[in-house]
Amino acid sequence: MTAVTTETQGLSEGQLYRVLTWFSPGFPIGAFSYSHGLETAAASGAVKDRETLQRWIAAILSHGVGRMDADTLCDAHRAAAAQNLEALTTANRRGLAFRATSEMALETAAQGAAFLATCRVAWPDHFLDRWAEMLEEAGNEVCHSAAAGAVTARADIPLGGVVTAYLHAMAANLVSAGLRLGIVGQTDGQRILAALEPVVGTAVASALTRDPAAFGGATVAIELASMAHETQYTRLFRS
Repeated sequence: MTAVTTETQGLSEGQLYRVLTWFSPGFPIGAFSYSHGLETAAASGAVKDRETLQRWIAAILSHGVGRMDADTLCDAHRAAAAQNLEALTTANRRGLAFRATSEMALETAAQGAAFLATCRVAWPDHFLDRWAEMLEEAGNEVCHSAAAGAVTARADIPLGGVVTAYLHAMAANLVSAGLRLGIVGQTDGQRILAALEPVVGTAVASALTRDPAAFGGATVAIELASMAHETQYTRLFRS
């Protein structure tokens, strides 16, 4: 497994408490209602057991939206730490633009709006208020990863720990979707999360050092599944 970087070390009890709260499945952003195309993949038989579900999630984390969200989060975190609203807005705009389907765009924007609004109420911060006002005045949405980066930066939470928590939450939510779709049971779900630990570790290390010019993803099968989900007759999930 990739070694823990210095950016993930030294979390205070208060910082750890906030990370656990903000990336908990119970945090009110509606993450449970999205499957990121997994519902269609399950219906078609492309994802049918522990092995195929694990590969599907690993691809998202390493080459798909997980990779792009990690980069967006890093950019937003660094911008908010420097109180640079222009750079933060740019990071958010790019995070929104690189969505292959309407459902993926909805997924990040709805969760981002809920995340930022909840954090502003429960953990008030003048910089986040200014950013939210700018977004509202411009009629712009906020992507979840940019909101997460900005909020955690304002709490002085080390970047590496934030990216780890974010990608773990993404993986856990997809495993939960797999459970509800009947692809795997609870024990196999935990086996998947255990197997994804080095995948997340590598993804975090790459995100912390990646050249901004390398932004992007390559998960065509997942994007096609998301497109097909838009017209799927019977659906449990919004994506």
